Amino acid sequence: MSNRLTQIATRTGDDGSTGLGDGQRVPKDDLRIQAMGDVDELNSQIGVLLAEPLPDEIRELLVVIQHELFNLGGELSIPGFALLKEEAVLHLDESLAKWNAQLPRLVEFILPAGTRSAALAHVARTVARRAERAVIALANAPQPPALNDGNAPPTPAVRAEPRQYLNRLSDLMFVLARVLNRANLDGLGGDDVYWRSEKLAREQGSN
Repeated sequence: MSNRLTQIATRTGDDGSTGLGDGQRVPKDDLRIQAMGDVDELNSQIGVLLAEPLPDEIRELLVVIQHELFNLGGELSIPGFALLKEEAVLHLDESLAKWNAQLPRLVEFILPAGTRSAALAHVARTVARRAERAVIALANAPQPPALNDGNAPPTPAVRAEPRQYLNRLSDLMFVLARVLNRANLDGLGGDDVYWRSEKLAREQGSN
């Protein structure tokens, strides 16, 4: 690992392949590589959000999430490896309940807009959904039989925790976007940006 970190341009991927954490090489468009790339993009997007002014408690939460996403990517890089803990999923559940309880009930669809920090949280939300889809595609792909017994069921390509984590994280980023619109750190926030439904406008105009 230390050699790989000190030599960034290895040129070993010039043939369109890349190495997994266990040493095997796979095509760069392999489903596992696609899932790893989407998780990496999600982590990077959260890094962009962290460059914005944020409430301290949300900043601390996002830093923890970045570390957990790194664990998730590490797990994906080694087939059959377990690194993301169940406690990480539970932590997202707790955070989701905590921050959502502070928000007014949502009665209309909202746009991914508002303050810059809220908009960036919405981008992270959509990337989390894409990463979740990539992990599900990997999990559903045909897997080779277990090495110890050709009649044994195949080892799952992905455990349940990574899929659950990404699902919860997308929901949490939606909630945090609403929270950040109300944080009003740059003087532009205050509320959600609501979708202008033509049907709703007609109904309101008739009252």
